[in-house]
Amino acid sequence: MPLNEADTRAQLIEPKLKVARWTEKEISREFYYKADHQYTPGKIILVGDKVQRGKPKRVDYLLRYTDGFPIAVVEAEPEDSSPEAGLEQAKRYAQDLGLAFAYATNGHRILEYDFFTHTTRELEEFPSPEELWQRWKKNTGLEQPSVGKVQEAPAIYGIDTERQSNPLLYPYCPENQCGKRPYYFQERAIREVILRIMRGQKRILLTMATGTGKTFVAFQVVWKLIKSGWLQRQHPERPARVLFLADRIVLRNQAYNTFSPFATGTADPRHLIEGHPPNLNRDLYFGIYQTLWSPDENGKRLFEKFPTDFFDLIIIDECHRSGWGTWREILDHFSSAIHLGMTATPKQDENVDTYAYFCAEEPEVFIEPEKPERGKWRPPAFQYSLGQGIEDGFLATYKVHRVRTTVDATGLRLEDAIEQGAEVFIPEDVEPREIYTTPQFEREITLPDRTRAMVQHLANLLRRFGHMEKTMVFCVDMEHARLVARLLQDEFGPETGLDNYAVPIISEEGEEAHRWLEDFADSDKKSPVVATTAELLSTGVDVPACRNIVFMKTISSPILFKQIIGRGSRIDPITDKSWFRIIDFTDATRLFDQWDRPPSALPEIPKGPFTAKLEGVVFHTETKERIVGASVSVQIGPNTQRGPIRTDDEGKFIFDNLPEDALTLIVSASGFVQRRIRVNTLADHTTFIEVPLKPETKGKKKIRVEGLEVSIADEAIFTIDATGQQLSLKEYRDYTRRQVLHRAPKIQDLRNIWVDSNRRRTFLNELRRLSIHPEILAEVEGLAEADIYDILAHIAFGAPIRTRSERATAFLNREQSFLKRYSDLARKVILELVDKYRAGGIEQLEPEVFSVSPFREWGGAVKISSWFGGVEKLGDTLKEMRERIYPVSEVTP
Repeated sequence: MPLNEADTRAQLIEPKLKVARWTEKEISREFYYKADHQYTPGKIILVGDKVQRGKPKRVDYLLRYTDGFPIAVVEAEPEDSSPEAGLEQAKRYAQDLGLAFAYATNGHRILEYDFFTHTTRELEEFPSPEELWQRWKKNTGLEQPSVGKVQEAPAIYGIDTERQSNPLLYPYCPENQCGKRPYYFQERAIREVILRIMRGQKRILLTMATGTGKTFVAFQVVWKLIKSGWLQRQHPERPARVLFLADRIVLRNQAYNTFSPFATGTADPRHLIEGHPPNLNRDLYFGIYQTLWSPDENGKRLFEKFPTDFFDLIIIDECHRSGWGTWREILDHFSSAIHLGMTATPKQDENVDTYAYFCAEEPEVFIEPEKPERGKWRPPAFQYSLGQGIEDGFLATYKVHRVRTTVDATGLRLEDAIEQGAEVFIPEDVEPREIYTTPQFEREITLPDRTRAMVQHLANLLRRFGHMEKTMVFCVDMEHARLVARLLQDEFGPETGLDNYAVPIISEEGEEAHRWLEDFADSDKKSPVVATTAELLSTGVDVPACRNIVFMKTISSPILFKQIIGRGSRIDPITDKSWFRIIDFTDATRLFDQWDRPPSALPEIPKGPFTAKLEGVVFHTETKERIVGASVSVQIGPNTQRGPIRTDDEGKFIFDNLPEDALTLIVSASGFVQRRIRVNTLADHTTFIEVPLKPETKGKKKIRVEGLEVSIADEAIFTIDATGQQLSLKEYRDYTRRQVLHRAPKIQDLRNIWVDSNRRRTFLNELRRLSIHPEILAEVEGLAEADIYDILAHIAFGAPIRTRSERATAFLNREQSFLKRYSDLARKVILELVDKYRAGGIEQLEPEVFSVSPFREWGGAVKISSWFGGVEKLGDTLKEMRERIYPVSEVTP
């Protein structure tokens, strides 16, 4: 008899792995296989507010050349199955894990897929660890001592010491020191970065969604590079040095703490850069741009006091925000160092220059290999999206609750407001618009009544969801943040007894805001509960317990939107948080899915001829004074950009080799409002443009309208997963009605489906696949006791709604003759089944119910069936009960 999969693994596959020198247990952390390796926990699935996990991803065997270097997967099949049956699955697992070799076997035949050669071959035995490692090195170029781009590159390593001296193979920081091991995608990121560094690449980019551990990845990269001695071997005369560069103190300090395993009881190589003079006697430095840019009394900036070759590696956190403008000079000063950029946002129009800088040494690849006509791009070393993190189950999933006020739905005309009796205050020198819409609210025109309506609605939602759940509210500016915090404090302060229930975390609040933020971020501290902010919480702030992200400000930037969403994406075991809500008053959620799509969103490369020129001059719109050093870029297509360059001493700029097209000119200067201008260029022609920039107006006066009637116009609380469409309760009911009628055009059809076990389950599975969950509708409608059949019949056909208890009572009153047909024992079972139905619905009238109490104690299905005259007759009784609980007379015309 052929062996099943478990016996095939134990008796055939594992002996062959051991013959090839793969061991079952870690020996010196080398050459071992990990059986049943689960590399994702499974997606968090929400049905209403109830959470369940999807199926985790698990590989039969993960082969590790060393503890720090996985190299292959093995998929096992039963002895009587063909190994081809498992090959595609093995390849999918290997692709997930970023490995080059995949194997499928039934214990006799072994199939290998090699991702370097893209070919399959059949083997008599598994390759040895050393053979796989040598093949991997040969195909990745690590044996060729040359310096260049990714596909070229350096270094020969001595075999005897290689496992300790090669950073790829060196172990990760031990879990007892770091508190955790890298997840599979973090391992991939670490491996890709180190591989590029060893090849001699100087500019590297990691794109990983918020909450996926970019700083931990950077720490493990540095751990391997320093502990293996690789960085210092590049210059034996001095120690290896690393700079972690951020633009906020909170990010700098988080990184400093993450790197704490480098500190020992006797020494700490870490140093926080606080100001002049520089400390040149440490190895790991942590600083912010503002500090490094600060001048001393002679005007010399702090970064200029470090030798240009002082650092070997600079890690630039949130690099999309930090490398362009004044801070770029810091990076240029340390140009000989390796620059590792980290960002949580995919390539967008806003950060195309970031990608151009950090990905310049990456090989060009097709945007879509199946559609080469779409062109090529240079991708980051590794990217891991918000959507993938949610799909894998490492990030919290979310539900969207979209709300619009009446003024957001219709816009506001000042004339209409005055007719309503509202007071309108227009400052001098302000020219009012004819109509104001959501983007102008609280920026140009203050509407306290709108804010109060939004806050009141938010308060009602918080009462429903849980008013002690931590919540971030993103407001337009500091004044708006203060108002929202005050209104929420007034709403919940008295009943909670908390003086800091809602606080504004804004720059003007200074040290107190920092203390509030520390307490807000601490999962063990109950207050503050609500933090309102304009910008400070949008990036870098880790608040795992945050359950609600609220948009009261208009968002136009996909990058900023993704950063804000990331504030809620962390899973928090302390508070049992595995999902979060997005409460959207300003339609910010229209920006969803930018990060979840593959790079196919990137466009084709603009076609030539590239013979057009663009010249221009930038000046102050009021004084006409030329602006020197303004940043000028030309966007010649989505995600394709030239520049930025700086205007010269006369405020001029010039671009040549441009295509003939409608291009976007992007001009910015410190203290001025950025401009984006469409310019049409012509082949073999120079286009000249003048660019006046308006100075930024801080504290600009706003129109104020008070006494306005504002209410909630509509509210969407249901999301259709397949399309992302968000529906109000009425829209969701209509959607449910259409889908039910499509499958059951008449109420008789619905009843016949319902009493048939197989048809009912198929029907409900189809509805759930379409994001229709009748039990959620029942909960929202306040009808939790209603029978699901009656909920659907009411929505689709207007039938009266009955509760399960009413149906159970009606059955007992109506079906006395049915009950009298049975013996006392059988009748006892039927009455218990009626009670089970009363509590749980029709699924309690299926054979599986006999495995639970009290039926289990009565002998289970086998014993109970004897009271009915056999298993078949017991099944007939269940079927008849279903039909009698939903009598055909109810649906007969």
